[in-house]
Amino acid sequence: MTQTAVEQPVITPAPRGKGHHKGLYVLFFTEMWERFGYYLMIGIFFLYLVDPSSNGGKGFDTTKAADLVGSYIALVYLSPFIGGLLADRYLGYRRAVILGGFLLAAGYFSLAFPGDLAMYAGLGLIIIGNGFFKPNIGTILGNIYNREDLKAKKDVAYNIFYMGVNIGAFICNFVAAYLRNHYGWGHAFAAAGIGMLVGLAIFASNLKTIAEGDVRKPASPDEMSTAKILGSALLPAILAAAIGYFISSPSLLGHTLFGTQSNDAFLFACVPIIIFYIRLFTTSKQKEDKRGLGALLAFFAVAIIFWVIYNQNSTGLTIWADQYTDRQMSPAMENAAQPFGMLQTVTTEPHKVTQIDEHFRAIKDANGNTIEVQGADPYFQNLPKEKWPKEGNKLRLISTEIFQSINPFFIVAFSLLVIGIFGWLAKRGKEPNTPVKVAIGIFLAAGSSLLMVIAASMTNVYIDKSSMAWLFGTYAVFTVGEILVSPIGLSMVSKLSPPRVTALMMGGWYLVNAIAGKVAGLMATFWDNFTNKTSYFLILVISAGIAGVVMLILSKWIARVVKEKTGSY
Repeated sequence: MTQTAVEQPVITPAPRGKGHHKGLYVLFFTEMWERFGYYLMIGIFFLYLVDPSSNGGKGFDTTKAADLVGSYIALVYLSPFIGGLLADRYLGYRRAVILGGFLLAAGYFSLAFPGDLAMYAGLGLIIIGNGFFKPNIGTILGNIYNREDLKAKKDVAYNIFYMGVNIGAFICNFVAAYLRNHYGWGHAFAAAGIGMLVGLAIFASNLKTIAEGDVRKPASPDEMSTAKILGSALLPAILAAAIGYFISSPSLLGHTLFGTQSNDAFLFACVPIIIFYIRLFTTSKQKEDKRGLGALLAFFAVAIIFWVIYNQNSTGLTIWADQYTDRQMSPAMENAAQPFGMLQTVTTEPHKVTQIDEHFRAIKDANGNTIEVQGADPYFQNLPKEKWPKEGNKLRLISTEIFQSINPFFIVAFSLLVIGIFGWLAKRGKEPNTPVKVAIGIFLAAGSSLLMVIAASMTNVYIDKSSMAWLFGTYAVFTVGEILVSPIGLSMVSKLSPPRVTALMMGGWYLVNAIAGKVAGLMATFWDNFTNKTSYFLILVISAGIAGVVMLILSKWIARVVKEKTGSY
């Protein structure tokens, strides 16, 4: 199919100098505010779903809430496959980012309204909006740093860009805690929408500065048409999802394969898309492109386990922080935190709460709905009596979502240190190559889950609380691994992708996140079945250990391909 010539934007080249391109800082602050909205929403979403309806939440049980959170994360990261393609072929990257930003803001504002329709409509808008926004802002940055005088600074540029992600992710949870504790869930979700609009304003007012990154390569004669791509990937994925969703009907299997219908539907849908990416590799006619795609796909496959552990922050670790962690603070810290709205109040005075059994499993009626009863806050169920407040008094706890700021805090705190260590090693000729850094990051992710194995084995969480120090420890160890894997992933896509499918391959990188997010949600739907939480985290340790070994085995080959494509490791 013949395609029309691509209309290129008018570009005023940025002056060349020793520093970074000005567009980096435009993208930095845009992404910072977009991530502010995303992580604010994801930080409270599970808590909102399990909160009793009498308190403004949805009153879901753990399984139903984890299933919806996992589906949302999966689809949020699956949609860049389409958004990247449309930006590559038609919209251009700046237009795609602006469209995506408006849809994201509309979705967050929709969540601020009560009712299931508003919630599901909001989730749909966010999923579509992220598809346009997420792959294309990263592509703009990569394109800017493809300039000859900037190529050597690309990895550092992505690290700086990733710092913006984590500044937004750090501050948002404090805003969320303040708003939901003082005004309710709706105000917190609305704040995410306001953050996105701020990011859009920064982006839209600096379009000329980032024009260099909005250059699409003209179509080649042997290139697959958009219709063919959608027909060979999207349509089969929709059909596969339908098969997965209905396979549990009595006339077919009569039971689900992966716990819930949404799990089955999503994982079935991923199969045609994975096959599509494999075919991109197998049908590539240029040797250089084929080797680059092969190395990239191998990297994608190994990285899935890393992101499953990452997505525990919105599933397993959120449940651990909410139900099993001692969230009390010293009086001095409590007084310091009070003005910032970081404190959640719980009481032993009877009020409407979700009824739970001795293993914190929600008790449901004959229709599958959770039962609400008059009682003390569930926080007290595994808090020793000597720590209970006097009758008529209340406890003030650090809000659960604040724990999700630990990871971005450590990102900001550790990034310069990690970069400095590798810079020191580079001067001595001992810096590990990029794939080895990724392997180290995966091993560190395994180590972070190992800390949770130890935490779960040291405390009977059904009669006592675990120290919050374990969460600080696991986030600290994982963060160092994240610094090695996540920004490198974005950079690897930019380095190894054929120019004409860069955004599409960026969508492939987010497909990895989508699968990992759904697997993390799938695991959490079985959370109540793991009465011994040690086993839950041990699965993650073993899986990440295997993935790290595989990455080490592949590292020399991937490093050679990177060297061939870019001239450096």
